[in-house]
Amino acid sequence: MAESPEPAETAPSQNAPEYRVLARKYRPATFDELIGQDVLVRTLTNAIRLNRVHHAFILTGVRGIGKTTTARLIARALNCVGPDGAGGPTIEPCGVCVHCVAIAEDRDVDVLEMDAASNTGVDDVREIIDSARYRPVAAKFKIYIIDEVHMLSRNAFNALLKTLEEPPEHVKFVFATTEIRKVPVTILSRCQRFDLRRLDEAELAAHLADIAGREGAAVSDEAIALLARAADGSVRDGLSLLDRVIAQTNIGPDGGSDDASDEAAGPITAGRVRALLGMADRSQSLDLFERIATGDAPGAIDRAGAMYRDGAAPLLVVQDLMDIVHWLTRLKLTPDAAASGSGATATDGQRAAALSGRLQMGALSRAWQMLLKGAGEVQLAPQPLTALEMLIVRLCYAAELPTPADLVRRLDNRSGPEAAAVSRPAPAAPAAGNGAAPSAPDRTGSAAGEPPLPERAAPPPEETRPEVVLSGEALPAPVRPADAPPGPGLQDAPPDPPSDMPAGAGGPPPPPLARGGQGGPVPAQPPPRPEIAAETPLPAPVRPPAAVDAAPAAPPADFRALVDLFRERKEMILYGQLYNSVHPVSFDAGRLEIRPEAGAGRELSGRVAALLQEWTGERWIVAVSDAPGAPTLKQQDAAARQQLMDEAAQDPLVRTVLDRFEGSVLTNVSGPMSGPMSGPVSDSVSDSGQGDRTDPEGDAA
Repeated sequence: MAESPEPAETAPSQNAPEYRVLARKYRPATFDELIGQDVLVRTLTNAIRLNRVHHAFILTGVRGIGKTTTARLIARALNCVGPDGAGGPTIEPCGVCVHCVAIAEDRDVDVLEMDAASNTGVDDVREIIDSARYRPVAAKFKIYIIDEVHMLSRNAFNALLKTLEEPPEHVKFVFATTEIRKVPVTILSRCQRFDLRRLDEAELAAHLADIAGREGAAVSDEAIALLARAADGSVRDGLSLLDRVIAQTNIGPDGGSDDASDEAAGPITAGRVRALLGMADRSQSLDLFERIATGDAPGAIDRAGAMYRDGAAPLLVVQDLMDIVHWLTRLKLTPDAAASGSGATATDGQRAAALSGRLQMGALSRAWQMLLKGAGEVQLAPQPLTALEMLIVRLCYAAELPTPADLVRRLDNRSGPEAAAVSRPAPAAPAAGNGAAPSAPDRTGSAAGEPPLPERAAPPPEETRPEVVLSGEALPAPVRPADAPPGPGLQDAPPDPPSDMPAGAGGPPPPPLARGGQGGPVPAQPPPRPEIAAETPLPAPVRPPAAVDAAPAAPPADFRALVDLFRERKEMILYGQLYNSVHPVSFDAGRLEIRPEAGAGRELSGRVAALLQEWTGERWIVAVSDAPGAPTLKQQDAAARQQLMDEAAQDPLVRTVLDRFEGSVLTNVSGPMSGPMSGPVSDSVSDSGQGDRTDPEGDAA
């Protein structure tokens, strides 16, 4: 008798129910099963109870939050007739009447669903408008559910406006969208809007644990928490992930394991979920961030490589690091709330609290910005792991950089002793006699017994030192700090003027002709007031503002003062011509006789007379003469400079330097001078024509 063959392990029973994904199998059938949308349920409950149901609803929220499910629940609530067929709209549809069953099976002729993503044109909307005029076949309301309504075209929206504003009494519209900002305002104003909120991790974890229990799958709480976090508030995403996790176990149709000895029959742990989703353990991510925070680049790269080999995607590693930074930041701000809502183990919580205490808020903010930018780089890089390693290197080296507060503290600590040494006054030298001036700083060197440097010639007394003369009035020279090096500084003298313009008034006195023929010194004129530049640059005018001309100027006492008046009034073109190309012949009060050179303008005399009359308020006559006249101011300043050079060459100290250093030549005498072509000369020249060569800032070169 032949043995009958053993039945093959194939073919599930023909009577086994067809498998349905968890998102469809456990779709809410009533408003009580709709989790996390209490505001919507309460509003619809009161509207149905008070018979104040709006004719159009628009539901918005993230993907998988239940927009389409809520739209179908609204349709069932409005068209339910109860088990006996005599009911009306209710917030608790029976689920057994003909309309509830037909809507649940998506075959009700009075509830029409349209996907706007594939039906975007005005013709599709026109079909809805045409059919809306007819009454429903069997139900109380004809309900149109338009999913992804933001995908409709502009013309389609415009075609829908009139019907949406004044629809027939038997028509209701329910719109669903994930991009509420793309829906025109004219549509939004005609609808009652409901924002379906995103579920938090605790609510979603409780829902997933309930579904896993119904399916007979043993899933650890930590694994459920990981699934809820990965779902990011979407119920459908969470159920899809739970479907994948349950598929790793051998659960039979009755909820038990087909093979108790199989490793897959054990409870689903967090490690298996991480391996399935390509996620890293939080303790590993915390360990990675600890190495980054301490600047351990090799160790951090090794840890990231190990996480990558274990199945963690580089982008997910960056996202986990961002979660760690956010967690540590919350621990610094609200320790109790952050610790209770993190879902981490006690060990990880202690490590995070200690790390948060060591890091400053600026370091965490900087790490967040770098991770946020690095996430895009990792996502777009052709080799994500390489981009992740380079991001870790940047983070490690940035962790070693001091914060601005640390830099200020270090500079303060470093500059404290130095600043005290600099500010310590130098010891006073013993007085040489009664009335002796204090000695200069010690120049003998730092080493004891070192021969002192040769002393320079003592400066002349204060009463004989030259003074900087502006417009005939002597001003005190600026005070130079004791430790400042010799030479011109930013506050000592104005910058050099152009080559053809005088730099200022003063310098050697003019010849007797320019002094008005009186032979005596001219009374000093008041110095020019300093001008303050406006913050907003004015259009470049030829003339200064009227405010400058408001006060009349004092009549100039000589030709040089007259020329300086043009400089003070910013008439630089005329000032340059008067300084470089005009020979003064005679000068009296209200009358000037000049001999212009060939380069001067033909209308020079007329313009000079007009401006002088405007500034001084007196009538001026400027005559052109053929007499030779005195040299120009430029020539006078050049002669004065040459005179100073000759006098400096005869100075004993200068001659000693020239003789001792073979080949040295006297090229200049430092000190400001009035003329633009004059270059540096001494500060002033005495009336006798003998220059006072002593310079307070430098020596003859």
